[in-house]
Parts: sequence; C-alpha cells; structure tokens
Amino acid sequence: MSDDKTVFVRGNEHLNRLLADPATASEVEEARNRIRAMDREHAMSLAMIRKAGDLTQVEMAHRLGVGQGTISRLENRDDMLLSTLFDYLTAAGADSAHIVVTIDGREVDLDLAALSTSRPNTTRDRRLSTNEGSGPSGD
Repeated sequence: MSDDKTVFVRGNEHLNRLLADPATASEVEEARNRIRAMDREHAMSLAMIRKAGDLTQVEMAHRLGVGQGTISRLENRDDMLLSTLFDYLTAAGADSAHIVVTIDGREVDLDLAALSTSRPNTTRDRRLSTNEGSGPSGD
C-alpha cells in the first residue's frame, strides 16, 4: 500500500472552494443560465400554449364556459387583462402562471394567481361573456 494520505473533503466544502474563485463562479452561473434557457419552452402565442396542453379551441371554450369564437378572438388579441390571461393559462392546464421580467439584471416574478384572488368571480364571468362579441349577458 502507498504511504500517501488522502484527505477527505466534504462535497459542499469542495464546491464552496471552487465557487470562491470568481472565474469559476461566473462559468457555473453561465452554465446554469444556458440550462434554464434550454429547459424553457417559448410560446409565441396563446394558441401554442393551448396546443401544448393538447386542447382544441372547443375544449378550451368548454373549460372557460364560453363559445369557441371567444377563444379564437382571445388568441388573436393584441392586448388583454392579466386576469383574462390567468384564466386562459389555468384552463390550458398551467400549474402556475407567472410573468417574469428582467429589470436591471434582476428577475422580477409576478404571480398571476395572487392577482386573481383579489377579484370576485362575477367580474370574470362578465368579462368572458363580453368577449363573445354580443355585449354583456345575464348568464
């Protein structure tokens, strides 16, 4: 056997030593960012989100309690309320719905569910029914 004495170093201690080097820490952060980017699926439209949930417009309409035409109009809108977006995303099967923006290099996360809990259901029902194009309904 050899007279070399091997010193055991705990994994976290070894990682901490490696990450103490700014160059290594920078490389690790860049790798993490690349991994996050690869893991993220980018949807260019609401229709892509619906399709990712393997849903047709008719199925989405049923989940939201509106007509198929309303879903078509929602998917082609340039602008909508955050609460409408939240309803659409959850109907498509989203486990959570967040908007993430980067401000001065920092990610800021807006939880749409937290916003939607502050509004009554009647607002959502009226908003979705007005999207039918026939004006507010008494449903």
